[in-house]
Amino acid sequence: MPLPQITTPTYELVLPSTGKKIKYRPFLVKEEKILILALESEDQKQITEAVKNTLKSCIITKGIKVDDLPTFDIEYIFLNIRGKSVGESVDLIVTCPDDGKTTVPVKVYIDEIQVQKQKDHNLDIKLDDFYTLRMKYPSLDQFIETNFVVADQKIGLDDSFDMIASCIDMVFSEEESWASTDCTKKELNQFLEQLNSKQFKEIENFFVTMPKLSHTVKVTNPNTEVESEVTLEGITSFFE
Repeated sequence: MPLPQITTPTYELVLPSTGKKIKYRPFLVKEEKILILALESEDQKQITEAVKNTLKSCIITKGIKVDDLPTFDIEYIFLNIRGKSVGESVDLIVTCPDDGKTTVPVKVYIDEIQVQKQKDHNLDIKLDDFYTLRMKYPSLDQFIETNFVVADQKIGLDDSFDMIASCIDMVFSEEESWASTDCTKKELNQFLEQLNSKQFKEIENFFVTMPKLSHTVKVTNPNTEVESEVTLEGITSFFE
């Protein structure tokens, strides 16, 4: 006689980027094993890849392409899946900022972690009286390539330019428009290089103000009794 099939519950959440509702399920034991192995490796790239593969399995809503989702959507979905799978809270170790060395335990509740959006954030950047640059958010693969590097490596100027260029959606004026899909990587980089410092600063501000998975906790240093706030950002901040 075959063993019974266990029904997996489903849940809904709202994507921070679009406001669209999607359905998802908790991850299974086989998926949890992959995540645990990634965590034990302490390799951020492996962690992110494990998250991506888990998302593909756990998102039930049809038509959701994980590879095309902005990073903050991916992080938010994963945290909610994790909350429904292994617990609604996570125990973390945080370094006290007043001395930079003392660590204290904190408990963070998943439903309190939100994607923070800044009011001055905009996809459209007005370059001058004629041209406007429309940006798009980094995909997960772009995010891995530019952010998840080993500790002794640094992101070079060329890498930064490539990442920024990959986030250009289009350039347009009242009469014409140029889609990034019709341009080569070299052409996009050359377009960026011709901008002045003020214009480039506006583009940098797009990334600085980009929505982020963020949560602030209060910690008290047991040695100095100083109370401080620590802001946790990004998915790896919320792994045990």
